[in-house]
Amino acid sequence: MLIAGMDAVMNDPVSESTGRRALAEPPRLRRPNREQSLLLPCCLEDLLPADHAARAVWSVVERLDLSAFSAPLKARGDEPGRPATDPQLLTALWLYATIEGIGSGREIERRCGCQDAFRWLCGGVPVNYHTLNDFRVGHRAALDELFSQVLAVLMHKRIVSVRRIAQDGTKVRADAGRHTFRREATLQRQLTEARAHVAAVKAQSDNPAADARRRAAQERAARERVERIEAALAELPKIGADQQQSKRPDVRAKEPRASTIDPQARVMKMPDGGYRPAYNVQLATDVESRAIVGVDVTQARSDHQQAAPLRAQVERRSGAKVVEHLLDGGYVQLAEIERAEAAGTRIYAPPQKTGNDTAGFAPKRSDGPGVAAWRVRMGTPAGQTIYKQRASTAEPVNADLKRYRGLAQCVVRGLAKVRCQALWAALAYNVMHFTAQLVT
Repeated sequence: MLIAGMDAVMNDPVSESTGRRALAEPPRLRRPNREQSLLLPCCLEDLLPADHAARAVWSVVERLDLSAFSAPLKARGDEPGRPATDPQLLTALWLYATIEGIGSGREIERRCGCQDAFRWLCGGVPVNYHTLNDFRVGHRAALDELFSQVLAVLMHKRIVSVRRIAQDGTKVRADAGRHTFRREATLQRQLTEARAHVAAVKAQSDNPAADARRRAAQERAARERVERIEAALAELPKIGADQQQSKRPDVRAKEPRASTIDPQARVMKMPDGGYRPAYNVQLATDVESRAIVGVDVTQARSDHQQAAPLRAQVERRSGAKVVEHLLDGGYVQLAEIERAEAAGTRIYAPPQKTGNDTAGFAPKRSDGPGVAAWRVRMGTPAGQTIYKQRASTAEPVNADLKRYRGLAQCVVRGLAKVRCQALWAALAYNVMHFTAQLVT
């Protein structure tokens, strides 16, 4: 009976004509109308869950002493002028952005307008990328002190110790290309041309019809180019002196060249075997907690002579003695080992294999007491067990900063600014890993 009913419907001419007419008409769809006004209640506190990372960062920043960042501010009391942006807010924005791997002031500004975490941090305060970028590199001493402050809190709570530290260096690509490196003759010619350009731009600025802001921007760009070329010429003697210390005759014979974009960058051998402009970032890590306890940025192409300065920095920051210092073979310098051992710091680093002593553990006649003790120590199972902690501690920390905290490439130029970038990355790493301990 059901089949018979279906046959009747299918054979009904009225039903067939209705179906054909329906197919011929356009479908009814719900389309977006973005011009309509919506009245939506919105409270910033409701944007984020209670356990969101942005809330944790703000809780940490609230407990830090940021008076060194506020000291240069001129907007005070009833004095005329626009109120300054709170350094607490700018610090929180950079810490949270670095934890998320964001290293661009423009990107932070964009997210402050569209992403809940950044909107919550801002709390209705507008920020622009100029303010953000200036804050990142404009308070190096205060930033360095802030890093020491976080380290002091962790040490006071017995979470971090500097008794045994591991050190490792990593080459970070500079914000300059190899094609920007020029010899002295070329730099002198470019300097003459740049100064002539500055004079031409100033002559054009006498035209009252020209836009004042455009004239100012052009003059500033011309002056900055002259300053960069002059800085590159000033770096040439330093680069030449570094080349003369090389063991390779072809390197010593080369005429020194400096970059017109980042004069303080140096061409270094990178982990992939290539040569590119870079900076040498040195990090010291507490072996027990894996907290970063020391940060430095140098122009050195190798890790020679980098152990003592960073160890001294760690002791200055912490006020404690480094008893054991773990290093790889690139840091080994017998004179430095002798000085460290005499000062009470035991060095754990692989000896070079020479002569019949294939392991390098046997003391030599020329060795001082400190170097002899180091060789014997590294030949024992206990010494080799301690040394194995270096790779499992320092190298993962370096990899974390380069892959996740924006330290894969420099986003600023100049040694001082790159140091600020490295400090922000290390500070964000410590805050991220020890948030619970910093807020209790």
